[in-house]
Amino acid sequence: MAKPPEPGTSAPEFTLPGLRLDGDTAERREYRLADAKGSPLVLAFYPGDDTLVCTRQLCSYNTDLDRFAELGAAVWGISGQDLDSHERFARKRGLGLPLLSDAGEAVARAYGITAPGIGLRRSVFLLDAEGTVRWRHVALAGLTFQRTDTLIRELAALVDAPAAPR
Repeated sequence: MAKPPEPGTSAPEFTLPGLRLDGDTAERREYRLADAKGSPLVLAFYPGDDTLVCTRQLCSYNTDLDRFAELGAAVWGISGQDLDSHERFARKRGLGLPLLSDAGEAVARAYGITAPGIGLRRSVFLLDAEGTVRWRHVALAGLTFQRTDTLIRELAALVDAPAAPR
């Protein structure tokens, strides 16, 4: 089984179907990690649509999307449910962040965040503009989540950090 990518290493590449609500319209398209390069990205892996902790987590990130945008960052939610489930969840909760479908959890496995009997572990990866993992949190039980303030603090440090020499 793969281990979660360490800070300072490249995030595993992926392409997943996803959707984003824009008013009443659900825009469905493919999301490629490579297309996100050039800006920081928050990958929020969550176990399930419309479950108690996942709803709190994604609603809090959605409420603070402007704070992420101020740092130039986008937020993508990723779980194993299909796009129809994601659309119902997004419409019910008014979520405007993209929700990606990792059916079969191949991407979760590539990120080393699956566990036998548990499935996908609630995890957050902060990527820099080059697609390098700069910070991560992988929950053991998934009953809590990383708050927006924590993610904003880590993103701000990432954005303010001098570029590493090549």
